[in-house]
Amino acid sequence: MKQLLSDIRSCTVCEKFLSTGSNPIVSAHSQTKIVLVSQAPGRIAHISGVPWNDPGGKQLKKWLNVSEEEFYNPQNFAIVPIGFCYPGKGKTGDLPPRPECAPLWHQRLFNLMPSIEMIVLIGQYAQKYYLGSDVKNTLTATVKSFDQYLPKYFPLPHPSPRNRFWLTKNPWFEDDVVPILQQKIREILG
Repeated sequence: MKQLLSDIRSCTVCEKFLSTGSNPIVSAHSQTKIVLVSQAPGRIAHISGVPWNDPGGKQLKKWLNVSEEEFYNPQNFAIVPIGFCYPGKGKTGDLPPRPECAPLWHQRLFNLMPSIEMIVLIGQYAQKYYLGSDVKNTLTATVKSFDQYLPKYFPLPHPSPRNRFWLTKNPWFEDDVVPILQQKIREILG
């Protein structure tokens, strides 16, 4: 695991496509219980090297109902984005994750984490990659059907403040889904 994480963190496979350069961000442990798969690190994570160290991360930790210490303990949570590097800024927000990372590194990581009990799929890129043909037509429909993917997967919307309109429009998520997510997290973490 140590060698694989080192290899990922020094990866430059898609650097020529990244306006801010490569800075792969990943966290995992051979005893990881829960894997968080999201789009890609944001600008703040790219600069600081700390994943989910932004308002979206604060919201995610709230949804999971975990402390900073629990969240950043790689035995509890592996952080394995679809793209390991910040993809840069587009016209309407961050660019999509680079397509090279997940096929190159994910399975190798998962092979070294035999204790995984759940994979949390944060946002549409993670859901499309892992759910394949079982993904619904919209993120809303996929998240609403979360129980169809249990116990292996738990789909979530992205916790970015940019999604506050979605959260306002879909109060069922925080009222009905988040409590079940928190219960599952507590059962796994003990």
